[in-house]
Amino acid sequence: MFTTRPTLQGTFGMVSSTHWLASQSAMAVLESGGNAYDAAVAAGFVLHVVEPHLNGPAGEVPIIIAPAGGEVRVLCGQGVAPAGATVANYRALGLDLVPGTGPLAAAVPGAFDAWMLLLRDYGTMSPAEVLAPAIGYARDGHPPVEAVGATVETVRELFETEWTSSAEVYLSDGRSPRPGELFRNPALAATWQRLVTEAAAAGDDRVARIEAARRIWRTGFVAEALVRQAGRPTRDTSGERHTGPLSAADLAGWSASYEAPLTYDWRGWTLCKAGPWSQGPVLLQQLALLPDELPRHGSAEYTHLLIEGCKLAMADREAWYGDAAEVPVGELLSAEYNSGRRALIGEEASYELRPGSPGGRTPRLSAHARAVAAGEGGPGAPAAPGAGEPTVARTAGADTAEFLAGESAAAGAAAHARSGAGVPEVSPDGATRGDTCHLDIVDRWGNMVAATPSGGWLQSNPVVPELGFPLGTRLQMAWLEEGLPNSLTPGRRPRTTLTPSLALRDGVPVMAFGTPGGDQQDQWQLHFFLAVALRAEVRGGPDLQGAVDAPNWHNDSFPGSFHPRGMSPGSVTVESRTDPEVVEELRRRGHDVRIGGAWSEGRLCAVARDPRTGVLSAAANPRGMQGYAVGR
Repeated sequence: MFTTRPTLQGTFGMVSSTHWLASQSAMAVLESGGNAYDAAVAAGFVLHVVEPHLNGPAGEVPIIIAPAGGEVRVLCGQGVAPAGATVANYRALGLDLVPGTGPLAAAVPGAFDAWMLLLRDYGTMSPAEVLAPAIGYARDGHPPVEAVGATVETVRELFETEWTSSAEVYLSDGRSPRPGELFRNPALAATWQRLVTEAAAAGDDRVARIEAARRIWRTGFVAEALVRQAGRPTRDTSGERHTGPLSAADLAGWSASYEAPLTYDWRGWTLCKAGPWSQGPVLLQQLALLPDELPRHGSAEYTHLLIEGCKLAMADREAWYGDAAEVPVGELLSAEYNSGRRALIGEEASYELRPGSPGGRTPRLSAHARAVAAGEGGPGAPAAPGAGEPTVARTAGADTAEFLAGESAAAGAAAHARSGAGVPEVSPDGATRGDTCHLDIVDRWGNMVAATPSGGWLQSNPVVPELGFPLGTRLQMAWLEEGLPNSLTPGRRPRTTLTPSLALRDGVPVMAFGTPGGDQQDQWQLHFFLAVALRAEVRGGPDLQGAVDAPNWHNDSFPGSFHPRGMSPGSVTVESRTDPEVVEELRRRGHDVRIGGAWSEGRLCAVARDPRTGVLSAAANPRGMQGYAVGR
């Protein structure tokens, strides 16, 4: 089949990420003798610099690792809700939902500590070595992608009138960052340089320096600046100015942590995902819902089956996933439960939100989810292909100019204005905004890592003036209603959409993959995985690039995870490259099919390793023209 690029193959090392500078920085680390984990940390910090509209140091990152000869582990870089982030406190402010922007939405930052913990336990380098590329790009500049400037333009008025610390970085001379011109963030470079210098005072021992860097983040000058910022009244998507509850005790008391992955066995493969504090089990449930015999890959019957299975898995996500209550994961993935759920898939498209009852339990949906599922109150969900994660900030009373560029060849297209913050829009040519980052790496020793950094977007909170980056907004995913698995709860993680994947074949790690895309991530990843698992190889290895390039789709038939938490029952958005006969048949079955851009669905990355031969492979998404794989 036609592919935009070859599937790369080699034996030394492979990297795939959503930005070429991050990919090449990681490869440079491998070339200098570092391993996959050193390279991942370096790439992660470069992504904070070159994709600031998609992630930042005060955001979050789930990481799945497969050390050569070791056990697969999940490293949770998702921070918890601060002690003062209670349903009662937010309701007292007159809120029904956590705002999509501002300090009320800030969880304890998780990304930095997770990267440092990975470096300490599995890497070989020092903080200074892995931060060097990011410091260089922030201090000396890099040519930004079009999407950075387009994002800044959507919030120009807010930056100039309210979030002036952000204007100092992103509108420093009155102009937003432009392609072909070097963009610098000297405050961020100074932050990392100061942290490296202070950490070096701990002595020559690598681990001691890493631990010093972690302390500086959690209790030193970084923590002090983050707490000051949370206490500054900030206009958010409610149209009001609020301070946030993040405190010094919250920062000092939290650290990233390891846990065992959730797994599901399917036809000799074992898929590894993060737990139900993430979206990860959705991919596993979609596999569990598949019948023994599948329709022809890519056919209308096949696509219908996957769409309807996704609706059921997402309904269970809404009723059962979260960190604030026990989640019956074993029953949700059991053969008996999914046999019953599979029987709900008929020949026609479903327009209902149908959570199941694992173990006879009664599903519990939030009042908001029930309302939007019934078409009562709240704006509908986006129909945009790739509708992404960050809610774009706005000024009070203004229409929200939603950022549309980043997912197709029309990157940088003009924004489309529509009232209601957080409602992603699609332009006539299908261009839409991006939302998150991803990276996958495998090295010559067989170490493998998949990570999905996100949050801390430039458009979702003001830049902390002393640091050069903003707080995150992940708490917008929690409900302001007591007694739910995803209720806003101090010390508990908001349920995140971030969901990297790692696959084993006959018990041996063979592939790491993932994508940005909010609620779409495990929809696109299922399509990708099945394309790899069910289709022909190229040059003796998996056809990773063919699976990445294949026409993709997503549906919005469930409450969205981002403010304003709407849904669009029955909707399916497909790339215009989809077979017209498939589109016609889906519509005949009752699906509300919308046609997106030819290259508008997904931003997948993947690496693989054949344990028999040691041959490494990699592929990256061509959509948006910035993701690249490198290797040799």
